[in-house]
Amino acid sequence: MTETSTSPLPADLPPFVHTLYGYFEQGLALAQGWLLSPAAWSQFALLLVAYFVARYLSARLLPKVTTFLQPKDDEATGLINEARRVAILFLPLGLPILAYVFTGIGESVTRSVFGSGAVIAFGKRVFLLLVVRAFVRSILKDPFLKLLGRYVLMPIAVIYALGLLDPVILKLSETIVGAGNIRFSLLSVVRGVIAGSVLFWLGGWSTRQSRSYIVAQETLRPATRELASKAAEIAILGLSFLLLMNIMGINLSTLAVLGGAIGVGIGFGLQRIASNFISGVILLLEGQATVGDYVELDGGEQGKIVKMTARAAILETFDGRWIVVPNEDFITTRVVNYSDSGSANRYEADFSVSYDTDINLVPALVEAAVAKHPDILDLPYPPDCELRGFGDSGIDFAVEFWVNGLDDGPNKYTSDVLFIIWNALKDAGIEIPYPHRVVEIKGGGVIAAPEQT
Repeated sequence: MTETSTSPLPADLPPFVHTLYGYFEQGLALAQGWLLSPAAWSQFALLLVAYFVARYLSARLLPKVTTFLQPKDDEATGLINEARRVAILFLPLGLPILAYVFTGIGESVTRSVFGSGAVIAFGKRVFLLLVVRAFVRSILKDPFLKLLGRYVLMPIAVIYALGLLDPVILKLSETIVGAGNIRFSLLSVVRGVIAGSVLFWLGGWSTRQSRSYIVAQETLRPATRELASKAAEIAILGLSFLLLMNIMGINLSTLAVLGGAIGVGIGFGLQRIASNFISGVILLLEGQATVGDYVELDGGEQGKIVKMTARAAILETFDGRWIVVPNEDFITTRVVNYSDSGSANRYEADFSVSYDTDINLVPALVEAAVAKHPDILDLPYPPDCELRGFGDSGIDFAVEFWVNGLDDGPNKYTSDVLFIIWNALKDAGIEIPYPHRVVEIKGGGVIAAPEQT
């Protein structure tokens, strides 16, 4: 014998509409039972008492707690002062937490007196919802965490306040999804998305903190600091992945096939990426080129290394361009490092003097003048003026000098030295020749004319 439906809704409506209407009828019956029950009214009264007591105490206590926690000096540092500032951030949770605590006390009283506490239990869940709401609005400052709190934490708190959390969890756990041999419940997917978001945000935050701490250790070589920061980043992300797999309930042995496929992909399509990654590790271990060095590659690329990633190094030229150089190029090609270990660099400036000059006076004159430049070094060698040859128009000299830095970008050492040589020779009355030729005209005289270039 079939049961006759008592629903006033038309029978041709979708099943979920009838289900929703059934929940509505249950809620309506529960509300009517609460409204007609003295125990329910007593619990409503206890909820109001708990709220107003919590409001009164928070208005009296929170300003005093804020004054106590506030550091005397706003710019004071230290672990205790930072802990005080963090504690002040959580003070907006004081009112709903006090209301929740007092409601819990009232719940134990009503259950002992009336044997029921459904209304006050619902009120306690509502106060917990207010705690979550205040936490999302006032405590969370990071944009990603605020987004996660608004669209994940708040809906969960609302479902819990309505008493529907257990049925929703049961339904999600019964819904099975999968791909191939890997099968898991929809609850595992939701739990994995939430846990994965939190874990990888926490991994990124801890990576930034560890990198800042490692970079601040000036006693370590730059290459060692870079290698340590990369190792910390890989370790943190790997641990986050393992924790995520454990939370989702996925057996790592089921990923063996996927791992084999990834290994084959690395062996064929990703071999250059793997090569660049290993080359980057070798570079960091050997320290032959690191962040801050000015390098020139065999292909002509040159610039200052401003960043080293797992795949490539980024060079910044003096004209503002960035050049991305694969790490493999530093291992397989010739690289000139102009600033390894802060060593000095040698440059030279060429000049000429007239054939009428007593060339024995030139070296000492030029060396003494160039040595007065504030950036010219005495070590490893002082300025050295050398005779290079006898040219068509004059006698060729060159002065070699050592400086800390590169003769490019903000530094114009060669230009400064040439100005010094010009002024020193002029002051000594030594002529700097210009190119000229002597032209003979048959049947006539001799004409001296400047050389045409």
